[in-house]
Order: sequence, then C-alpha cells, then structure tokens
Amino acid sequence: MTSVPYIPFAEGEALLDWIGLTDALAAGHDLPKAEIGDTFLYRDPDTLLSRAAWINGLGMAVKTATVFPGNPGKGAPMINGGVNLYSDADGTLAAIIDFHLVTKWKTAGDSLLAARRLARPDSKSILIVGAGTVGRALHDAYRAAFPGAGFTIWNRTRANAEAMATEFPGMQVADTLADAVHAADIVTSATMSTDPLIKGEWLRPGQHIDLIGAYRPDMREVDDAALLKSRVFVDSFDTTVGHIGEVKIPLETGTITRDHLQADYYDLPAFTRTPDDITLFKNGGGAHLDLMTSRYILDRWQAR
Repeated sequence: MTSVPYIPFAEGEALLDWIGLTDALAAGHDLPKAEIGDTFLYRDPDTLLSRAAWINGLGMAVKTATVFPGNPGKGAPMINGGVNLYSDADGTLAAIIDFHLVTKWKTAGDSLLAARRLARPDSKSILIVGAGTVGRALHDAYRAAFPGAGFTIWNRTRANAEAMATEFPGMQVADTLADAVHAADIVTSATMSTDPLIKGEWLRPGQHIDLIGAYRPDMREVDDAALLKSRVFVDSFDTTVGHIGEVKIPLETGTITRDHLQADYYDLPAFTRTPDDITLFKNGGGAHLDLMTSRYILDRWQAR
C-alpha cells in the first residue's frame, strides 16, 4: 500500500514558484465551476472551521483550521490546522498538506494572479499596507512578478512597519498613508480594518489596488470614492458578493450596482486594463482556491 505523503511547510515551500502557482490558478478556472461549503463549530472562545471544495477534474480538498485565542499566552500559535487533498478519480486521500503553507500561497497567489493581468507591467513602486504575516507573503509574491519594483510598507503602528522593513533590504517605511498611496503604482492591503483606510481622493490614473484584509460583512479597506473611481474585479462572485463588506455594503446602500463588478476569475479574459484605468481587485479567498493551490503543491512535491 502506498503511503500518503505529508507535505510540511519548509520542505514544501522550497519547491514552489509564484508564477507557476498563478498559472495553476488560471488553469483551475478553466475547469468546471467548484462546489464549495463551509462549516463552523464553536466552544467559546475557540473555533473549528472547515472549508471544502470539489472541482470535477481536479479533486477535493478540506482545509480545517483551529482558532484558539488563548494559545499565544501559552507560547503556541493561535491558528493551526491541515489540508486533506483527495483524488478526483476514486476519492482516496492523496496528500496531507501543512495548513500554513496552503494558506500563505493561496492568499498571496490569489492577489498576484489579478495583478499580473490588471497592474501595469512597468509598475515600479509597490505599497504594502499592513505589516503582518500576509504582508510579508505579498512582498515575496509581488517581487516575483515585478522584480524591478521598489517596496514601501505602511502600518498603523510604525514600529511594526520598521521591523518588517529590516527584514527586506531596500524596503522603505511610509510616513503618511495618503502620500504613500498616491505615489504607488500598486497598492496591496492586508489589514483587519472595519473603517476604510484608503481614500478614493488619493488615487490616480494607472494604479492597481489589491484588497485582501476584509473578510467579514462589516469589514472594508477602501471608501466608496475609491470603488467609484475604479474598475472593480473579484476572485469569485460567490464568495464576495453578499459576504464581504468591501462589496456587500456599497451594493446594499446603492453606491454601486452589481454591474460595477467587472468579472471574476471564471471570466479571466475580461481581466484587462487601459493605461489610465484604476483597477481594483477584491481577494475573497475561498476553498476552491485552497484546492487549486493544494493540487499545485502536490504536483510539485511529486515532481521533485
């Protein structure tokens, strides 16, 4: 009997390539549309979250996360979990993959696929808003597609931005968010904000705005003016419209109509721009992207 591989973080990541992943995500959207489902179990204050996806021709994945807010006080990570990947042919377990590996590459790769199509290829300045774990992954991802660009970091707590800048030689720390947004060719934001941080009045023609942080119905990273000035794209209508405040709130208030959302990844040819467009992409995640990413990781693991 063939043993099922377990793919840990470091050994798995050493085999991966950001451009290769975005190509795999694009190919995954050429397949039949995914079926997805989420389940939540609670034991206050702890959470067990499972996200499942099935794509005909690619297989099945269940990504399970445990969220234990008390863990950091005990010296343990707050979020843990794993991904089970199953064969499309016979439903057998194909691999178990480290949760953090899948999440890191899925999240940043999701945004990078849009940026490769919507950002100007000659972009020279990239602003990262939010100096957390996702912000660090975004630096690695964007550097792969825009190797000549310089990076700036802005964070509410400047000390955290300065700490992140020391990890990446040449990264600058922004003094004011307004000036940093206006100066950047690409703005990629990963914050937990419920009040919009990025204002439309700061934007200028030719920019690409990438929004990752908002995942709840009450969360937003940009204001109405930014949405109205931009051509807006999402990774999935099913996981953003009606679910994430970034688009849910302005749709409900009538600030924008459904037609303002140009396309999702199941219509990738529509992800285009003219030089003066402001393009805006909402990264909503979703279990189908975890499945596509997991399949890419397993393919690289088997080819090593």
